[in-house]
Amino acid sequence: MTPSKPLRSDAMEVSPAIHEEIARRLADDDQRYTRLRRSLVDTLAGSGRPLTIPEILAVSPEVPQSSAYRNMTALIDAGVVRRVTGADDHGRFELAEGFSGHHHHLVCATCGKVDDIHASPRLERALAEATRAAADEQGYDVIEHRFDLVGICPACR
Repeated sequence: MTPSKPLRSDAMEVSPAIHEEIARRLADDDQRYTRLRRSLVDTLAGSGRPLTIPEILAVSPEVPQSSAYRNMTALIDAGVVRRVTGADDHGRFELAEGFSGHHHHLVCATCGKVDDIHASPRLERALAEATRAAADEQGYDVIEHRFDLVGICPACR
């Protein structure tokens, strides 16, 4: 799989306060915020979309493949990173919503690429109402929502 260009010009820069919060969360799990974990966080923050491990390694060759999965698991366990499901078998990773902001995804049914989309306030209100209606019908208390659109990306068209 050839990684598509993951970095974008308006990429999020991780503030010192966010790095401190990540270090605190890892410490709460008896983990350290190592140089490699910080590199993973910086790569995800700068990507503008969820990335696979091969894409992360292409952008951050200083991260050994042998430890990328182990370190990603520690970041997931600490609530810093979340796994995003695409349309293929590749796991994709992004910073948790508390660090990256609330957003949704466009998923390519052909190549599996996942892009972030930030919904307008009007769309978010409509999604919240639809979520409440669906939850009420099933007797659920919804604590968050995720909205993914599946289609064909420009590169695959």
